[in-house]
Amino acid sequence: MLTRGTVVIDVEACKGCDLCIDACPPRVLEMTVHEVNGRGYRYPRLLPGCTGCKACSQICPDFVFQVYKYDDPVEILA
Repeated sequence: MLTRGTVVIDVEACKGCDLCIDACPPRVLEMTVHEVNGRGYRYPRLLPGCTGCKACSQICPDFVFQVYKYDDPVEILA
């Protein structure tokens, strides 16, 4: 699978608001179900296929996303 970007998620800063999940155009973010951060909140997990569109970082009230866009698509093992 090719990907055009990726995100780094500051799991400990997340408050589990879910806004990023619906904002993600390629639908590659999902909230954890059983795992929580140190403050007791569920957090988003990145699935393969990120495009680096920055929608998650633009909607996040807690600034937990760092978005990186690749110059050339990168092959990832799913």
